[in-house]
Amino acid sequence: MTATVTRVALCTLDDLPTGLGRAFEVGGRSLAVFRGREGEVFAVDGKCPHKGGPLADGMLIGTQIVCPLHAFRFDGRSGACDQESVCPTGAYPVEVSNGQVFITVPQS
Repeated sequence: MTATVTRVALCTLDDLPTGLGRAFEVGGRSLAVFRGREGEVFAVDGKCPHKGGPLADGMLIGTQIVCPLHAFRFDGRSGACDQESVCPTGAYPVEVSNGQVFITVPQS
């Protein structure tokens, strides 16, 4: 079975402050998007799977997104959590082309 995905022009790279998150809604899905110091961009689900914290209010340290509620860290590339027994958050492919940020999400 093949999942259907949608590629969406999200914003410009300049719209994303380095190290801080921005919240977006794409196809009814809440996302937290971060720009790293090297210009890489990470997109994950907008809520922490632990307590529902707003991940866009967190910060980016290296490639890890830090939840503002309990400081749990999620890998921006895979969504994996650094805490045992906490499920990962969703992570989505991001592409930057000519200063435009595109995200690919499953169609809901």
